[in-house]
Amino acid sequence: MSDKKARLSIDGMDETIELPVYEGSTGPDVVDVRSLVGKGIFTYDPGFVSTASCDSAITYIDGDKGILLHRGYPIEQLAEKSDFIETCYLLLNGELPTAEEREEFENSIRYHTMLHEQLRLFFNGFPRNAHPMAVMVGVVGALSAFYHDELKIDDPAHRRLAAHRIIAKMPTLGAMCYKHAIGQPFMHPRNEMSLSENFLHMMFSTPCEEPDVNPVLAKAMDTIFLLHADHEQNASTSTVRLAGSTGANPYACISSGIAALWGPAHGGANEAVLKMLHRIGDESKIDEFIKRAKDKDDPFRLMGFGHRVYKNFDPRAKVMRQICDEVLDDLGLEDHPLFRIARKLEKIALEDEYFIERKLYPNVDFYSGIILQAIGIPTSLFTVIFAIGRTPGWISHWNEMVSSSYRIGRPRQLYKGHTKRDYPG
Repeated sequence: MSDKKARLSIDGMDETIELPVYEGSTGPDVVDVRSLVGKGIFTYDPGFVSTASCDSAITYIDGDKGILLHRGYPIEQLAEKSDFIETCYLLLNGELPTAEEREEFENSIRYHTMLHEQLRLFFNGFPRNAHPMAVMVGVVGALSAFYHDELKIDDPAHRRLAAHRIIAKMPTLGAMCYKHAIGQPFMHPRNEMSLSENFLHMMFSTPCEEPDVNPVLAKAMDTIFLLHADHEQNASTSTVRLAGSTGANPYACISSGIAALWGPAHGGANEAVLKMLHRIGDESKIDEFIKRAKDKDDPFRLMGFGHRVYKNFDPRAKVMRQICDEVLDDLGLEDHPLFRIARKLEKIALEDEYFIERKLYPNVDFYSGIILQAIGIPTSLFTVIFAIGRTPGWISHWNEMVSSSYRIGRPRQLYKGHTKRDYPG
């Protein structure tokens, strides 16, 4: 807490209300409004866009400057020098691991990738055409039935084990969603593989052949997971925290985060990019769609450009663009019609004054959608990929909250309904 004070004057009230102001290690100051409820006053902030619901030491974003830090480390440096597993450890523990700590953590993840056989049977209850995110909400929530009685959330060792389990099992569950949809047998994870290699193996291998995972695609998959690992207090993370504030089972809390992520306004952006590219369909139509995008009276919008948080550029996009080039080059897809459309759109967005003035640069979703399509992952599974990557962030925020003093979440409202009235007759 700083010595700063905010003073609130309200018409009709004689007293001026003094409110404490907090300073974070970086970023804007925060006015503590908790005492207002005692005076019969609430603040009004639809969407909580101006409200800090918690304090956290995990991730910091400065959207105006295009900065994303995990535990103080810039995302660009983590993408270049680290990997997804190490970033998971960093988010959970606050520091990068030593060689010994990394080996212990990686082994813990590796040996928790398998699922209870009864949970595998759970998939039989879903129709083959069920949306993968619907299945993920169900099966991740079902983990709480298998890991409940032995889990005490006030025990750090129990929380750590729960975190390792959920990070390890999410790629297995995601791949099983795909296999279930196409009617192929589930593939067991292999202990000699990394998390990202395992995911591609469980997605595309069959019992008829030995696994053959392309290292370029495995690196791309690992980078996609890393770049989505956490993004501060977004809708799904806030949902996990809100559910966790009740003392709920952590697997149920993660399931609630998956449900929030499923919404097209949150986790469906890269899927929307691919749908847009298919809708354009041909390079000859690009100018027509660019013209429509500039027309404020036309409902058409270019997807994958600009970002709600980043008002300048998305720091993850440059990394993802490089990975995109590597994948398309390795697979020989540079001349694929869909990807030629994407390249031309990218060029226009980076050179056209309309996009430059409005800072509508290609974002991480623009490139990740192209990469996933090139790898062969269906668009319906894109948000599942997002959920796998975001899991370490969700569980880190849950752990941070539960390990500190916290209160059950209880937002207020501005009531606009009927005042008290009597039942007729």
